[in-house]
Amino acid sequence: MASETEFSFIELPPSARRHILIFQLHQFLDRFAMGLTVAVVALALTDRGMDLFQISLLFGVYSLTTMAMELPFGGLADSIGRKPVFLMAVFASLISLALFLSTRDFYVLAVSFAFIGFGRALRSGTLDAWFVETFKAAAPNVDVQPALAKAQWANAVGLAVGAVLGGLLPDMLGSVAESLGFSIYDVSYAASFGVMVGVFVFTRLAIVEAPRSMTPGALRQGFVNVPLVIRDAGILAVKNPALSVLLTALAFFLMATNPVEVIWPTFAKPMLDEGYANTVIGVVTATYFFSIALGASLSSYISRIFKRQHAKTLAATFACLASAQIALALQGNIFGFVGVFVLYSVFLGVSETPASSILHRCVEDRQRSTMLSVKSLIQQLGGGLGLLLAGIVAETYSTPIAWIVGAVFLFIAAIQCLVLVKHLAVQS
Repeated sequence: MASETEFSFIELPPSARRHILIFQLHQFLDRFAMGLTVAVVALALTDRGMDLFQISLLFGVYSLTTMAMELPFGGLADSIGRKPVFLMAVFASLISLALFLSTRDFYVLAVSFAFIGFGRALRSGTLDAWFVETFKAAAPNVDVQPALAKAQWANAVGLAVGAVLGGLLPDMLGSVAESLGFSIYDVSYAASFGVMVGVFVFTRLAIVEAPRSMTPGALRQGFVNVPLVIRDAGILAVKNPALSVLLTALAFFLMATNPVEVIWPTFAKPMLDEGYANTVIGVVTATYFFSIALGASLSSYISRIFKRQHAKTLAATFACLASAQIALALQGNIFGFVGVFVLYSVFLGVSETPASSILHRCVEDRQRSTMLSVKSLIQQLGGGLGLLLAGIVAETYSTPIAWIVGAVFLFIAAIQCLVLVKHLAVQS
């Protein structure tokens, strides 16, 4: 494995600096569009008459669609190009938003959530792979982790700003929406639709990728090649010890952290006065994303402490996350909870780019999108399994006990990362 020089934004070639800035803006806009609906999705569904069981089913439709489509569309991106597949993802998102705005029927909403999963699967491993490949071409043998951190920062800030605005719009313009016969929460969804149109236009104009043949024959061949690409990526994931250990660690990581991300509002809300509970939950949601952005911006500095040995950085981060998750479970008032939750979210932001850097070092361009989809699929499976287990434990005992059990998985992931250090040293 070729050695990499330390990242310095000022010393990068102008084309590499411009590439990072374009991708940061793209990631901000794309996640801003998504963030507009994050804070209100449960409220919007409740307003449409959905009960908790139906809401769970709708999110189940999303998860199942995503998992079923992850690998095929990752392989398609490696075959026909990352930009066209991402544009298909944006189109799927627009269909989902349009369906959501048009109905209160459970089955149509299920189709809408299926299109969300469809868009998520199409997005997975597309422009991330394009970003890494183009960066490596513009700045050969430069550590890509700080560049990924800059993109992750923009990603999280976009979600945070979107969440804040998505929570404010129903209060600001909800009466206008109701006068027109819509739900107050439809304002946030309409805003998301508008921004997503902007993402489509920006992608068309600003994202430059070497064109690949898009004739019907080439598209057909692209789909034909998908099983072969998936097979090769699967063989690589199994045969490459570093990748196998990394993917397993990430599965345990999501088993622990996904239940916290999903369940925390139900844990925090009883600590609040009913009159302002929803507002505070919205503010904390935005704080969560801002804290992840802060962690992402700090990750390259933390990586230097570990001499840019990303597996060691990941092991230490997972251990800190485990400790923070236990502390979070033990909080009994909102001030202590928010303080620990901010720290927990910062560690989440730190964890993303070291893992991505290791994966990108272990794969070639022809398999990059597919392997990112493999990673996403395994994380989805780990997160789903963790949520199921946490739900059972929380129902039987309590939410704090479920989170403490989840922290054990983080300690396991940290131990696996220490094993990963040895595998990466052998490959160097």
